[in-house]
Amino acid sequence: MRILSGKQMCALLESRGWSRARVTGSHHVYIMKGSKLRITVPVHGNRDLKTGLQKAIMKMAEIREEDL
Repeated sequence: MRILSGKQMCALLESRGWSRARVTGSHHVYIMKGSKLRITVPVHGNRDLKTGLQKAIMKMAEIREEDL
């Protein structure tokens, strides 16, 4: 699996229809119209996301490994 940074994950979410609702510190919160889900992505410069967090975000956003 390709590891993404927080910035790259934000760009991927936005390209898949998610919109940024707010930014609190270094955490970007994304929502999708018609969904009750809320996805929080930590953006700490260009640091990579931890594997478990990336998998959890991908599962919530219904992003497969092939989509990376």
